[in-house]
Amino acid sequence: MRDTVYFLAFDGFADWHAAHALCEIRRPGEWQLKTVGFSLQPVLSMGGLRVVPELTLDRLDLQRAAMLIVPGGYLWEHGHGEEAVDAVRRVHAAGAPVAAVDSGVLVLARAGLLDACRHTGSWPGHIGAHVPGYAGADQFDPTVLAVSDGGTITASQLGSVEFAREVIRTLDLYNPSDREHWYRLFKHALPPPWCAGDAATAVAA
Repeated sequence: MRDTVYFLAFDGFADWHAAHALCEIRRPGEWQLKTVGFSLQPVLSMGGLRVVPELTLDRLDLQRAAMLIVPGGYLWEHGHGEEAVDAVRRVHAAGAPVAAVDSGVLVLARAGLLDACRHTGSWPGHIGAHVPGYAGADQFDPTVLAVSDGGTITASQLGSVEFAREVIRTLDLYNPSDREHWYRLFKHALPPPWCAGDAATAVAA
């Protein structure tokens, strides 16, 4: 049963990249969300949050893995984290999607997962500058902030809400209508129709 979403935390990870997605994953109460690390030592996020991983990358349960999420961080632009590349390959090969934001996309590229599927990132040329073996430049789509294809979810550093929408859709957390209402609310501050009256009253007050 695929009921576990893994989130990779490491020193300097961008804590806002997947914040919306993580909250929505936990909200229904049907999914296990586990923080994974390179070790079990506490790490400090880019925003200064102290996080203690629950397990290491080599301990992922591939039978239960529903998704592996890789946030951005300067670590990836320095070419570190080969264990993450291996974990991404293993999770993807086991049939679960892998998701990444900003420089976290470099991990998916190093794993060879972006050469034949549509993907995006923070800006054109970013992946090629850091991943010499990258062969998917013609599949890079600069017109979107997040996209799902080929068992991968990729997003720009500016696309945290779009990233969450793709995660929500991939995990089938809500029905299509509710997903669209969720997106409009968090992206454009447009409440769903059934809340519009309450919102207008609150503003007027």
